[in-house]
Amino acid sequence: MITANVRARLNRDDAQLAARLVARGSGRTLDEAEDTVRDVGIDGLLDDPRLLTALLECDQAMHASLPLFCYVVVRHALRTVGEDDRVLADYVSALVLQFGLRERSRQLRMYDDATYDTLSAISEAIEGGSAERSFLARAHLGNYALWMSGIFPDQIERRRWRRGGPDLDYFEEMGQRGFRLAADHRLAHEHGLGPLYVLASDRFPQLRLALNRVSDQLFFPNVHTPERLMRQVAWDIRD
Repeated sequence: MITANVRARLNRDDAQLAARLVARGSGRTLDEAEDTVRDVGIDGLLDDPRLLTALLECDQAMHASLPLFCYVVVRHALRTVGEDDRVLADYVSALVLQFGLRERSRQLRMYDDATYDTLSAISEAIEGGSAERSFLARAHLGNYALWMSGIFPDQIERRRWRRGGPDLDYFEEMGQRGFRLAADHRLAHEHGLGPLYVLASDRFPQLRLALNRVSDQLFFPNVHTPERLMRQVAWDIRD
């Protein structure tokens, strides 16, 4: 089960490196960054735009942990599309970290024997099996739709044009449905995940848009297709 736990995984070393990256060799700025961590917590430092810039540009950023890098990149991408909720940034970061591991995006949980390649297959899993598996399938429907439409939007658009596959709007619709169904399940309430899933459903378009920007700028920066151009035009219209 994916939970919003990335910030909780950050440690003292992460905070110290973040402070040094923001300071970029300035003793005074380093003192200010350390004061920020002491006075308001690490969130004040993670939200500093200078940290994102340093993580992308400085050689010292090579020492950053994957949770630190992923959270900062996702958090700032979400803020650029007007989404400021830290718990959502935490959850989406956890999703990216987990689904980036081999077959995890195709499994309802880590080390699951069954794999799912389509939204329809995941939807079918919601109807069968135990209550726990139905709950995992509901959440996975939302997670998988967000992962695919967020990180691989160009692939979805190519399949739509070449094979008549579903478009990004369909992935958004199914992703929102998955999170809503997960929020309604009793296990979501037992684990305290109901409000998070409701929020993820409501904000799915913003989450997808933020991940599109992460994908375009960091994962696949050299891709230039008509589909990407049209999608980026759509960004400007929605913005």
